[in-house]
Amino acid sequence: MITLTDSAVTQIRKLAAEKAGEGQILRIFVEAGGCSGFEYGMSFDDKKEEDQVLESNGVSFLIDATSLEYLDGSEVDFDDGLSGKGFDIRNPNASSTCGCGRSFN
Repeated sequence: MITLTDSAVTQIRKLAAEKAGEGQILRIFVEAGGCSGFEYGMSFDDKKEEDQVLESNGVSFLIDATSLEYLDGSEVDFDDGLSGKGFDIRNPNASSTCGCGRSFN
């Protein structure tokens, strides 16, 4: 299970209204790269056959099986405070993270 905080939901809905194409929903994924080995990603996308559709706090999102393996139990938050951090994924499965918060191992 992946949880979206209230602030993440608010920002996702705002971005979806501005940027998502017809029928697209949020995709949360992990890909190789970044300074720690893997990198988090989010985009609006069409559902693919192998995707799972999950829901948290009234927002549906797509995730592939590999990404779910790495992100299960994570919480997605959005911080628009002074630090200007943006989306933040708190991943209990990460053994280490880099300073930017977008990369993990």
